[in-house]
Amino acid sequence: MNKNIFSFLFALCIIMSSVCRGQDRNLQLWYDKPANQWEETLPLGNGRLGMMPDGGVFNENIVLNDITLWSGSPQDANNYGAYKRLPEVRRLILAGKNDEAQVIINKDFICRGAGSGNGEGANAPFGSYQLLANLHLQFKYFGKDSSSLKVQNYKRSLSLENAVATSSYQVNGVTYKREYFTSFGDDVDVIRIVADKPGQLNFRVSIDRPERYTTKASGNQLEISGRLKDGKGGDGMAYAGLVSVKLKDGRVITENNELAIENATEVLLFVSAKTNWCNPNYKGQLEQILAAAKSKSYDQQLQQHITNYRKLFSRVSITLGTDAKTDVPTNQRLLDFQNNPQGDPQLASLFFQFGRYLLISSIRVGLLPPNLQGLWANQVQTPWNSDYHLDLNIQMCHWPVEVGNLPELNLPLTEYVRGLIKNGERSAKAYYNADGWIAHVCANVWGFTEPGESASWGFTKVGPGWLCNNLWQHYQFTEDEKYLKSIYPILKGAAQFYSSVLVRDPKSGWLVTSPSSSPENSFYLPNGKMASICMGPTVDNQIVRELFTNTIYAAGKLKTDEAFKQLLSAKLKQLPPPARIAKDGRVMEWMEDYKETEPTHRHISHLYGLYPASQITPEATPSWAEASKKTLEARGDDGTGWSLAYKMLFWSRLHDGDRAFRLFTTLMRMTLKTGMNYGAGGGVYPNLLGAGPPFQIDGNLGGTAAIAEMLVQSHAGFIDLLPALPEAWKAQGQIHGFKARGNYTVDMEWNNGKVTSYKISSRSGHKVKVRVNGKIELVNAAKN
Repeated sequence: MNKNIFSFLFALCIIMSSVCRGQDRNLQLWYDKPANQWEETLPLGNGRLGMMPDGGVFNENIVLNDITLWSGSPQDANNYGAYKRLPEVRRLILAGKNDEAQVIINKDFICRGAGSGNGEGANAPFGSYQLLANLHLQFKYFGKDSSSLKVQNYKRSLSLENAVATSSYQVNGVTYKREYFTSFGDDVDVIRIVADKPGQLNFRVSIDRPERYTTKASGNQLEISGRLKDGKGGDGMAYAGLVSVKLKDGRVITENNELAIENATEVLLFVSAKTNWCNPNYKGQLEQILAAAKSKSYDQQLQQHITNYRKLFSRVSITLGTDAKTDVPTNQRLLDFQNNPQGDPQLASLFFQFGRYLLISSIRVGLLPPNLQGLWANQVQTPWNSDYHLDLNIQMCHWPVEVGNLPELNLPLTEYVRGLIKNGERSAKAYYNADGWIAHVCANVWGFTEPGESASWGFTKVGPGWLCNNLWQHYQFTEDEKYLKSIYPILKGAAQFYSSVLVRDPKSGWLVTSPSSSPENSFYLPNGKMASICMGPTVDNQIVRELFTNTIYAAGKLKTDEAFKQLLSAKLKQLPPPARIAKDGRVMEWMEDYKETEPTHRHISHLYGLYPASQITPEATPSWAEASKKTLEARGDDGTGWSLAYKMLFWSRLHDGDRAFRLFTTLMRMTLKTGMNYGAGGGVYPNLLGAGPPFQIDGNLGGTAAIAEMLVQSHAGFIDLLPALPEAWKAQGQIHGFKARGNYTVDMEWNNGKVTSYKISSRSGHKVKVRVNGKIELVNAAKN
């Protein structure tokens, strides 16, 4: 086919696709200035490689990432004699001497050595996720000194529909344009730089990173390579990256380990990178990938990239309201939204699809799940090591996966959890002399399952059960029995652990965990002292109840482990109820009605039974639902970005759409702050990435899940349409491709707050209960 005809037809397909789907013209972030800081750059990724260009006119920095690049190395930091002090610790807790019990925990029930480095483990064996490199482009323009050059018509943007970023501007009557994408086809970063007049491109290309690298230039290619610290005084993970240039017109000169481009009209930069994580042949693969990518035309590269990306992204559409406020830059749009939240309902559509975009861009089957920053980082020592926090954060990152019709993106988490079990079994024996497996709060690519360095945050043991909730949701949504069989050993191992650590509370007669804690929170004892160590925190009770119930069901479904099933069934009857109500009407966070040290604490883990579990619902447990409301009222409507998203989810489950929307408005509060925040003030950065601060992707993905939960719920035994629709979205809207438990697909339109049409479809075509405009109907699902 003639190249020009091919390009025309490809462009026509893109245009027609956008015309057919009315939402697409709105799915763009755009700005009229280059980024001034990393938190304003535009994230690109294909699940392995990441790239964040700042769009600078004279000097551009493009931060490069590989999701597997970690410092550190495997370690065994278990204290194998810790379990011997369990009887003493439990006796002290029963005597109300939690503070004395905590002294022992802080001495014997923490990891040995540096652990996570208290969140700064880049130089410790725990390690840290790190940036791969900085790619620098230094431009020179003909005609005038750079200080007097006039830059006009600047625009940079990110298309969520195509996963392509652009920047364009004019200098001295020449229009320059750059296009960037991280290919879902040939697995490379691609940057196209063009001028609309011949020979106008003159710039230098260099690459570096803050430490532990060497670079060399040869012909039209740059190479960066090195080894990170292993945390033990030696070399750890190895990495390598190649930058290769293709020109139209002009020439390439090699100077001082840089490439100088002279008098070109069009330049293609290809970036290929690999690490030796589970891959000893990484360097050979690097060359092969780059050669394959360079053998194709740019149009072929772009078409393949967009086609593969859209196979995932295009499954779901969402429209809230009518016209979006797309005529102003996204950063200004965020400011305008704070002044008039009712006036831009489509901002929620954009944010929802941006969350799905981030999922697709940071997760690839066969690799790692997203870390605290997805796969985007610009530092050697990333915040909290960008590790896997197991007391909420990694779980929140996966909450929109199923309802957002991206079920395969749950699989890397499943395999990651499977990889923790061997080390987790050692930690279970070391600290609790327990069967099964445990992973505490901080985890990494090296299989760290030990407690953290302090009881106040590092001893929480919700990890196995909370992770199993994510795995279970994949089964609930897909009903894939082969998958259920594959995860059963994980469920069983987690259930064995909790079963082993349950003790009887002499006051109530219930079986509870001891010792334990409620994630990162603490309380006052009657003697005025503070403690976090306790027995039977509510979140543990809810998680153990849910896990035992699911494991019993799985064993029955798979016709296996009858004796273990009966054991769990007997213990299930002896667990505390999912919620107990305190004198002030709130859900109790601990077995005793302690006074919390921080009433507005960011974690609200004792409402786990409300979300992500289904133990508290307004229909089945109205008194617990009311107590949950009072709990949320006391916690307040501010917090870190991820905490705001979690509160959105809670209020959605309580069917209060306006309260959830109020929290969404706060979540969309723009900030440029990057310091560590543990309280109020969370929001988003100008590029819509979640701000704790600092950047944490869980704020994005929790918010995405919450928007879905406001529109469709399926946890209470029926599919609920518009369960928490806020006033701001009532006028009109539509969704297509959302998923519900039972492997149902949901399409729906509404006007004036009422569903006007809907379609429930599935492969089986079974009947399903659906609540429509307040009335539950039994409908036949259409076959798809």
